[in-house]
Amino acid sequence: MANYTLEEKDSFTVLGIGTELKSDYTDYAGINKEKADFWSAVKEDGRLDTLKALAENEYIFAVNEAVNNKMMHYAGVMTEASLPEATRAIQFPKGEYLVVKGEGKTADELSNMLTGIAFGQALPEANNVAYVGGPNATVEMGQRNGFVYGEMWIPVVRK
Repeated sequence: MANYTLEEKDSFTVLGIGTELKSDYTDYAGINKEKADFWSAVKEDGRLDTLKALAENEYIFAVNEAVNNKMMHYAGVMTEASLPEATRAIQFPKGEYLVVKGEGKTADELSNMLTGIAFGQALPEANNVAYVGGPNATVEMGQRNGFVYGEMWIPVVRK
């Protein structure tokens, strides 16, 4: 049984720098490699630090969103600011979110684990809500005891 909560959240905006994921949506290894390569690049070239300088809080968002029939993945921060090199201002709706909490040795491990639990266990178990699309995000919230901790936020509607 997956450990999750349903939480009400106000709408918020994540400013993101993104990449199109080219792997088939069922190719988890391919998708995870593309995401890892992307994160490595935005950390090394300074784009993530540029985003973090505009952030309203310490959270780092890994956002997944379908845009124009393309599977997009973004590194982002919560902010109302804009940036020329940013790909997209991602609007998250006010409403109910399925939230899965966890921790991992790295941000990649945290994101992969939370995504697996959220989509593989929590959503199928949550009989009273459904994910109907829209952006979802892994939120890296900080570090403690040598681990990265955070949450997966998936907007849901009541069935």
